[in-house]
Amino acid sequence: MCDELEFAAILEEMVADEAPRLFAVVQEYGERVDGRIAAWGLAFDDHTEVVSVGRTQRMCLQAPENALGLFRVGSQIRARLVWFNAEAATPAGDDEAA
Repeated sequence: MCDELEFAAILEEMVADEAPRLFAVVQEYGERVDGRIAAWGLAFDDHTEVVSVGRTQRMCLQAPENALGLFRVGSQIRARLVWFNAEAATPAGDDEAA
């Protein structure tokens, strides 16, 4: 049997190895006029979970791309997947109100 620190490290490694990938379904209005996050998703190895930001829709899909058609509206509102990239986040303290 291992001690608490070693067991915590084993669990941390397990979580890192098996974590789903996080993505957003973003609706794009017009030709790069505006955009908004419409839903968040978790991509697992065997399925995808998607929840709309208003919590009005929850979906279990085979692949992240399968959500796109559900958030497309006519020809003026397109949907795209944007995979989470922690390095793209605005650094803390860099707010635009300064």
